[in-house]
Amino acid sequence: MLAPTPGTIWLLSGAFLIVAVAGTIAIILMARRVYRRNSRPSAAARDRMPRSDNPTAFMTASMQAVIQKLKVQEKELETLHRAERERAQQTERLSEAVTRNMPAGLLLLNSAGLVTSANPAAELALGVKSLVYRRYSEVLGTGGRLTQLLAGCLEQGKTFRREEVEYLTPSHELRQLGVTISPILNTTNDVTGAICLLSDLTELAALQKQIHVKENLAALGELSAGIAHEFKNALATISGYAQMIRSEAQPGTELREHGQLILQQTRALTHVVTEFLKFARPLELANEQVPLRPMIEQILAEVSEALPEVSITAEGEFADVSGDDALLRQAILNLARNAAEAVSENPGAGRVIIRGEIDNSGSLQGQKISIADNGPGIPPESIAKIFMPFYTTKVNGTGLGLAVVQKIVVQHGGSVEVRNQSHGGAEFIVWLPFVREAVREIDSADARI
Repeated sequence: MLAPTPGTIWLLSGAFLIVAVAGTIAIILMARRVYRRNSRPSAAARDRMPRSDNPTAFMTASMQAVIQKLKVQEKELETLHRAERERAQQTERLSEAVTRNMPAGLLLLNSAGLVTSANPAAELALGVKSLVYRRYSEVLGTGGRLTQLLAGCLEQGKTFRREEVEYLTPSHELRQLGVTISPILNTTNDVTGAICLLSDLTELAALQKQIHVKENLAALGELSAGIAHEFKNALATISGYAQMIRSEAQPGTELREHGQLILQQTRALTHVVTEFLKFARPLELANEQVPLRPMIEQILAEVSEALPEVSITAEGEFADVSGDDALLRQAILNLARNAAEAVSENPGAGRVIIRGEIDNSGSLQGQKISIADNGPGIPPESIAKIFMPFYTTKVNGTGLGLAVVQKIVVQHGGSVEVRNQSHGGAEFIVWLPFVREAVREIDSADARI
């Protein structure tokens, strides 16, 4: 066998190298083709993908993507807005519920003086319905104290805390109101409105007045107990000597006339002392059912007989109350007689009306009795003092009649007040509970606003 030559070896090595390079290139090409086939997108994906070689299609696809994102954001914003609106509505409902159920009255006014909001308690305290969008001066009147306070708040920005004012309702019912008024200010401290809190203190004021009267009566009773007998003993002695002088003096002489005058004055003074003792002495009340209708009819007959020139009538509803028949009759008869005497100077035109009404407005049910006349009325300066002992506007009055009336009514758990009517004449209003209760002491500080 022939041995290979060096030239043959080099030739074989070059051929083997060429075959290896060619095989490597073939393997690389086959692998690249397989990779491209697997990574090539589907036809649907190619249709969705914007192609840079078509500007119109690319822009359309981009806009659609932006619109899709905006729709998603719009839904999110709508969800947030709905939640915020529900939260605001819930807060508004809660605020309305709190305002509607407040025990105190609430008034909101704008800078023009119009009522923009009012709760039921305010309408009840003022005795006016449908307050909203009405001017406060029109609702409350132009001369009232409450109107003045609201004007001071709106015009000058003043704040009023725990003020007590008298207010006359459209039905001419006098009420005692506790008010707190504060201005509503904007960021520049300009007054844009006012907020007013109201509380009806009428019942509280009446109870406090009853307690005050009872305290005065107790003090007066203690005072009268020490001096009553001394007065009566002295008057009896003076009256005895006056009778002796009159009996010993000759008829028609000056001495006999003087004795008669002394006797008359001692009798008048004895009457005053007796009435004073009746007023100061504690009353022992019978606890019985008193039918008011027969009592009123009997009072009408007595007053008509005493003053036939006066027209006195009764109207309305009268129920039964718990109390002392004789004392209640004395009180109402006194008021009816006073009213008839006030109009007796106007013969043929004098009128007295006793009006009954069942009162269910307060916490206690009761009977309201008003005695109204068409006389000259009561001087305004006398109204506050008319129930004081020994205060009288009559020439021959003792000043104890109305004080006794007030004492009887108060000890029955009721109240009595007086006012002048708008069309003339005076009106006394007696309120008696159907069931008599003891007067209880009340702390007014806790009941105020």
